[in-house]
Amino acid sequence: MHEDPAGELELTTPLVPLFVIAGGRALPRDSEYEHTTMITAQEGAQASARTLTPEARTVMDLIADGFLSVAEVAAHTGLPLGIVRILLAQMAEDRLIHVRAPVPHAERHDPVLLTAVLDGLMRIRTGA
Repeated sequence: MHEDPAGELELTTPLVPLFVIAGGRALPRDSEYEHTTMITAQEGAQASARTLTPEARTVMDLIADGFLSVAEVAAHTGLPLGIVRILLAQMAEDRLIHVRAPVPHAERHDPVLLTAVLDGLMRIRTGA
């Protein structure tokens, strides 16, 4: 059997069970990542990426240039959301990533502020 050395490493195959990718770890209770939690790499974390598993290295490559949500990371890697959450929890523990919690629904907009901005824009438009 001849293998292509230039071929890209397949992250999940039937030969690599998901618990191996997660290192046998479970998601810590204090690391409940929502689908919309935003993730980015810490400054200088790319140097430490050489010691990571191939899956964690792929995640680091994805988030190196900016924020991605947990759901986007899972979609780009093809890994199940639970496995991505476990990888991210380990990476956060190792201080390789910065985690920004999603904005709660109740705090997304202030109706009073939006009305004041709209009124101000209308005054500018009418010249009042």
